[in-house]
Amino acid sequence: MLRHFGDAAFFRNIYDETGLKITMNKEIFLNGMTELSADITNEQTEKFARYSSLLVEWNKKMNLTAVTDDDGISVKHFLDSVLPIYHTDLNKCRTIADVGTGAGFPGMPLLILRPDLQMTFLDALQKRISFLEDALNRLGLKATTLHARAEDAARMAAHREQYDAAVSRAVANAATLQELTLPFVKKGGISIAWKGPGVAEEMTAAKRAAFLLGGTIRGTVDAPIPRREDWAHVLLLTDKTGVTPKTYPRKAGTPGKKPLGM
Repeated sequence: MLRHFGDAAFFRNIYDETGLKITMNKEIFLNGMTELSADITNEQTEKFARYSSLLVEWNKKMNLTAVTDDDGISVKHFLDSVLPIYHTDLNKCRTIADVGTGAGFPGMPLLILRPDLQMTFLDALQKRISFLEDALNRLGLKATTLHARAEDAARMAAHREQYDAAVSRAVANAATLQELTLPFVKKGGISIAWKGPGVAEEMTAAKRAAFLLGGTIRGTVDAPIPRREDWAHVLLLTDKTGVTPKTYPRKAGTPGKKPLGM
């Protein structure tokens, strides 16, 4: 439970029972959620506030994110991460792989809003996994963490074609993201990748890559954050319509250096 000290409007000068200072600007975040017509409980808001503070604290010890201000965390991390809930059919999914999760985006915000999800956080750096495990523990959330390259994890029987959805906010070519996400997705599932407005230039190669991997690109969905024209993503949706051939994904590093379909 959060404890207030003095006049602590908008989560400023608030500490939890472990002494963690909660500095998140509640107003920015909640206004954005309201604009998305999103339902959020006080408990969920509290978890977002703790997560924000944990991110800032851990970022002092290691490079998790360049975005550490209240406005940036609320908009560029939290609101941006939850967009699929309101713009796609992600709500039909139960098992999700967050590929190249980094500091837990988009998986952690999705899990806070949907604690029923069976989420797997995948990242190639152990330090990031350690942060996520601490965050999960302190937020009271359950999930699986996996320290591995996506290309290697997708060849593990426990993870290959086992998920309803794979999500990724990783910065990569659209064709590369197809190879890094689709092998995790079971037939009938979906891959969701965050891309910028320039994704149209990458679509020809991405469609070829999806076809080779047993997928079909459904298209893109504009997913603006209300009143924030300076930060806009489109969501690239790919349906898993077949089975990924055993030859994919290729060895670690190759999808980025030599994207399929190009």
